[in-house]
Parts: sequence; C-alpha cells; structure tokens
Amino acid sequence: MAASSGLWQLPSTKSLFCTSKFAQVRNVVFNPKMAVCRGIQTIAYTIVNGSYVQKAPSELQDKVKDKTLITVDSVGAFQKLPMVMPSVDVFYSAMKKAKRVPPTKGIANIAKRERNKGAKQLDTLMKELAVSLRTYKENFPKKHHLHPYERSLVDLTLGDGNYEEVLKKVDALRKKVVSVGKEHASLCAQSSTKKEALERLDEGMNSLEEIFKSQGKAVDELLNIAKALRAMPVVDLETPTLCLVGAPNVGKSSLVRLLSTGKPEICNYPFTTRGILMGHIHLTDQNFQVTDTPGILRRRDEDRNNLEKLTLAVLSHLPTAVLYVHDLSGECGTSPSDQYTIYKEIKERFGDHLWIDVVSKCDLLQDSPVVYITEDSTADNTELAIYRKMGPAGSLRVSVMSEVGIDELKSRVHAMLVSQLKRIKIQDSKEERVEDPKRFL
Repeated sequence: MAASSGLWQLPSTKSLFCTSKFAQVRNVVFNPKMAVCRGIQTIAYTIVNGSYVQKAPSELQDKVKDKTLITVDSVGAFQKLPMVMPSVDVFYSAMKKAKRVPPTKGIANIAKRERNKGAKQLDTLMKELAVSLRTYKENFPKKHHLHPYERSLVDLTLGDGNYEEVLKKVDALRKKVVSVGKEHASLCAQSSTKKEALERLDEGMNSLEEIFKSQGKAVDELLNIAKALRAMPVVDLETPTLCLVGAPNVGKSSLVRLLSTGKPEICNYPFTTRGILMGHIHLTDQNFQVTDTPGILRRRDEDRNNLEKLTLAVLSHLPTAVLYVHDLSGECGTSPSDQYTIYKEIKERFGDHLWIDVVSKCDLLQDSPVVYITEDSTADNTELAIYRKMGPAGSLRVSVMSEVGIDELKSRVHAMLVSQLKRIKIQDSKEERVEDPKRFL
C-alpha cells in the first residue's frame, strides 16, 4: 500500500509495534489500529499497601495448576483404566518399529549412513518404550482423585500404598529407559566405522532389553492391577441403595433375594472368593438397589478382615439406607450380647443414615431369651436384657420361611428408599449451588 494512503503495510503478523524503529521511517503516517500482534505476554500485579507489586511467575503457575487439577466425585474410574500390554509385548512391539527405521536419505558414506541408522533406531526404541510407560502412568488416576469408596477398594484389593508403589516403579523404568537409550544412541552416532556402528547398535538394544527383563515386571504388576480393578462392581451413586448390615449368617442374603424384584446378581471382589449379592427393586418408574454386606464381628477396626472393611467402606462412602438384621435365635453363631455390642457401635458411627431394624428368623424364637454358654446373663444391664428378648426398640420381626412381617418390611423399605432418593437430590442440589452459585441467583 502506498505511503500516501496514510497506512503502512506490515510485512507479517510477527511484526510488533515499536516506536523506536518506526520513528526512523519518514513521511509515513502509521495507524496503530492496524498493528498485528501475536503472543503478547501479560504480567499480573497484586496490590500491597496501595501499590502494585508484580506477582512471581511461580505463583501464577501454581494458580493455573490448581485450576487444572482433576477432581473425581463419582465412581466408575476403574472402568476407564487403559489397556496394559504385557512387558514382553511392549518391548517387542517397540523393537519391531525401531528396526524398520531407515537412515536419513542422501548419506553416501557407508560408515556415516550406518551410524545414522543405528542412532535413529536406538532413539526410536527408547521413545516408543518411554511413550508407552508414560501413557500408562498418566492414564492411571492418582489415588487421591478417586471417589473415597474406590480408594477404599484399592487399599482392600492391593494393600495400602501398593498402587502408588507400582506406578512409581513404572515411572522409574521409563526414566531408566530414556537415560540408557540416549546414552547408547549418542555412542552409536559417534562411531567411526560401519562395524563399530553395528556393534554399538546391538549393545544399545541389548541393554534396553535387559532393563526391560529385569524391571519390566512393574508393567506386568500394573496389568494385573488393571484387571482386578476393572472387574470391580460399579455402584450408581444416583440410585438409592438399601444396605443390609449385621453379624455373619443372620439372614441378610435371604432378605436380599426376597426384597429384590428380579434375581439378584453376584458381585465379586478381588480380595475375597465370596460373592456379594446385589438386587434391584422396581417401583413404578423408579429403580432402587439392595445389597447384603459381609458380616461384622465384635472386634477393633485394626483387627478386621477385608470383608468387614468393605462393609464399613460402603457405609462410610456411599449414600445408603440401612436395614440392620439381628438374629436372636442362636442360629447364626454370634451371641446376642456380641450382636448388641456390634449394633451399638455401628449405630453410633452411622446413625445419620436412614435406618430400619429387623429381627430375623422370628419363627425360631423361644419364650426364653437365648444365652450362650460363654455368657453370664445375670450381668446384663437393662438394655441388653430387653435386646435379648425383643431386639432394638421399634424393630420389626420377620421370617423368610413363614413370611411373617414380610409385607410390612417391604412397605417400610419402599418408604425409606423414597426418602433416600429425596436426600440424594437435595445433596446434589447443594453441590450444584456450591459449584455454580451464579446459576441460582
């Protein structure tokens, strides 16, 4: 564009407005509105004692990192885990790709061509291995990003800290591969003869193979972890769940079968060979879940096995309503006094849950309360004496065999699950208000 038109044409978008340079151009009227700028750097300031103080770059970066943190507040992360290949397959797949890499075109000298080819193949092998390992590490969620229930399942399945330890081993293997790969690629690139280049290529590939043979078991451990976690039952947090709790063999599974609209499915957990029953209750257009949980014994939390810890994890981290089952017939193997102690502890810890108490096997109850030979009924306090005979206050007596109390139980359960659904919706609404308060203004 001619200067007389009053505008000066910029040669490219990379040019920036700079008065010191443009001042040297005479007889040209520059229109600042036509300046094109790319990649302008901005600086943030904070006010301290009425003055502007530039913020440190690290402070800004920390804020960006905070915004990009992944927060997982729902279950289902295990079903999104990446497919992990066995360590042998990972290595030989990378080796196959590396060996297909040709030398750079146009290199006439044989020695130079061979060292170029060797260095490129080692570099490719190193990168293929490193990318696979980095992908595994990045796509497995950090444990603190998991839903609390799934965090509990990780610890119960793998042991406390083992999940993170395996991921650390995978990342250590990646770093080792990168270090050794770069070293051998550099040595190969410095070869003076074709023979030397071929020897250094073999040395490099053998070194990387040995590393994978000795440390690649971390990948295989990760493969097994993925299989175990991916097979975990998925719980729907939006569907109200009735959780049957009590000592072992009090009749929880029988009640799940009776309450379920259809045939209950068996949910398997890696840390036990016992399946956990999960049934469904259909009411008009609503669907609810009902599940038994492993029996709780009278002992300290640190002495509990994984099955008992699973029950506590369900009660602690899932929005469940509780159907607590008591067996006072003496048939379950846990004395009424022990059941009373367990019940009081669980009720105290999880009393904020919606709750129904049920005395099962009422057709087997005798006029006289059951007293185990190891117990001293004369030492009972008033509450325990009443419990032996009647169960907790307000409890419902039922029998799966004679169907006594079953209709009333179903009616109470349905009402409680409808109330649980309302609780879930109210909680979801509160969380939405916290996350997006402007939406509700």
